[in-house]
Amino acid sequence: MANEFENRSTHTIHETGQVGSVEIADEVVAIIAGLAATEVEGVASMAGNITNELVGKLGMKNLSKGVKVAVMDTSVSVDLSLQLKYGYSIPKVAEAVQERVKNAIENMTGMAVIDVNIRIAGVDFDEP
Repeated sequence: MANEFENRSTHTIHETGQVGSVEIADEVVAIIAGLAATEVEGVASMAGNITNELVGKLGMKNLSKGVKVAVMDTSVSVDLSLQLKYGYSIPKVAEAVQERVKNAIENMTGMAVIDVNIRIAGVDFDEP
């Protein structure tokens, strides 16, 4: 079980000699970003590569689909691929997603977000 956690990419955000340390895996930061992005009105879903699409069709949930994070010491850079709903303003939705993701990561991890880059991978034309 210890090897399972040693092989992950983790970053220490809090360390004291008396209590211990807190480490956050990169995947956790990616999940936070993905969930925050999908909460924004106008975002249909996250867009992933073909592997993520196959995993989704098999019924397994990949909460970090369409998210790439680069964590350096105490800062984070995020890249998101999104499917937007038809009829929404791309610049307005993108700005709302950037703000929501930045706030979520900073509030939950204490890390500074350097940038949130968004790639619009498609538009969802499905009726509600």
